[in-house]
Amino acid sequence: MVATSRRADDVTKALGTHEGLLAFTLDVTKRQDSERAVDAALKRFGRLDVLVNNAGYGVAGALEECSTEETLAQFQTNVFGLLDVTKAVLPVMRAQRSGHIVNISSVGGFFAGAGVSAYCATKFAVEGFSEALAKEVAPLGIHVTIVEPGYFRTDLLADYALKFAMREIEDYAATSGAVRKAIPAMHGKQPGDPRKLALALVRLVGESKPPLRFLAGGDAVQVREQTLNALREELEEWRELSTSLAYEE
Repeated sequence: MVATSRRADDVTKALGTHEGLLAFTLDVTKRQDSERAVDAALKRFGRLDVLVNNAGYGVAGALEECSTEETLAQFQTNVFGLLDVTKAVLPVMRAQRSGHIVNISSVGGFFAGAGVSAYCATKFAVEGFSEALAKEVAPLGIHVTIVEPGYFRTDLLADYALKFAMREIEDYAATSGAVRKAIPAMHGKQPGDPRKLALALVRLVGESKPPLRFLAGGDAVQVREQTLNALREELEEWRELSTSLAYEE
């Protein structure tokens, strides 16, 4: 197994050392790091069977509060970083005619909440390119699964990991402002167990017909059901107008 981080030492501190583990430095915002990581994996293990794209972070702030620079940085890591790593791995999996790409999205990849506009935009993007990719590589024996977690007890909401838009606008105090206060308070209280999710991913990549999308956590299932119900209601409310737009000969 190859485990990567922006500092390989962080992997070693967390997992120790083992002959079956290669700890490697990988900053997904640097394309050459992705290519070097793939080369190192092939040199050590001879093939690549599973890629888990888990790099990402969140920026809390309303759309108007997030600067262009803050939004671009969010996309650079959460979207383009995943794209570069995936592109580095695809030639190997194509040659093997096998492989499984697991892209970690979020509940925020299908339900956008106030105060996390940029983050949700990146996760919607991950969902879009992953779904298209799944159709492109299916004939080549490669699977793609989009994982949509709810809240899991990781460090994503820790002080050092969560970022806030530098600008605050008073008019958004009841929406974005409330989220800025609520999210940090959730750290350490998230209902999901990361170890159980890891085991679930192991099971998924062992399936002959894995899902395109996998909801992770009871909260994610609940949000999906609510979202589907709302979409259905809106569809029916506007069906007549939507279907009245054809040319009339």
